Amino acid sequence: MAAPIALIQGASRGLGLAFCKHILNNKPLASVVATCRNPNGADELRGLVGQHPDRLTVLKLDVNQEEDIRGAAERVKEAFGRLDLLVNSSAMLHPSGKGETSLRDVSAQGIISTLTTNTVGPLVMAKYFSPLLLKGSGGFGQQPSEKAKQHSGIIINITAKVGSIGDNGLGGWYSYRMSKAALNMATRNLSIELGRSRPKVVCVSLHPGTVNTDLSRPYHKNVPKDKLFSSEHSVNCLMSIINSLSIEKTGKAYSWDGAELPW
Repeated sequence: MAAPIALIQGASRGLGLAFCKHILNNKPLASVVATCRNPNGADELRGLVGQHPDRLTVLKLDVNQEEDIRGAAERVKEAFGRLDLLVNSSAMLHPSGKGETSLRDVSAQGIISTLTTNTVGPLVMAKYFSPLLLKGSGGFGQQPSEKAKQHSGIIINITAKVGSIGDNGLGGWYSYRMSKAALNMATRNLSIELGRSRPKVVCVSLHPGTVNTDLSRPYHKNVPKDKLFSSEHSVNCLMSIINSLSIEKTGKAYSWDGAELPW
């Protein structure tokens, strides 16, 4: 099997950076393409390039800009010709930095900005990178022992439990909840379309738990200590799920512990 290639969108910090580190440290033959809006300001990511100069490539990509996405896909095609794993990890809670607790806090621009980053961006990423995933080697996930591989690539959309309509009993956080619910629908749609091809692309939404990142930091006081995860711990859990994925699991949402989440 050819050396696996992963692309991590939103890789300058938090979960995205942890995904890069995990793959580089645990898949010694893998190459990682890390994208972020401002590579020059991503000091920790640039330090990681110094440690793995032959295996880590950093590309400028603003997920809100379709031209950036198209250009990055062309560069990955030229450099590698294929892709095995795409992780869409960047997200925003709300432009204000906090979720709307009531209708008084809702604004059209806030909703549009959140949806653009959390939902539209990952879907456009899938549009431009799915042709490369269809040419992947199946380097991530679980393949059968038979010669015929089940899938060529995997798309991971980082969702959130608060995006589950069936699980929502508290309300609030209109923009963020809506954006993640819509992202889950995009995941489901992608799994159907990309599941018709031969080979197929597995598409799932993953909930990382409550992670100690800038996005969740304003709400840490309400989270029990044993339920507040480091980025490294969360990614360890998520990579265990990714490594066990097969075409039978496509089109679903899973929590960090492997439990299936209701839509």
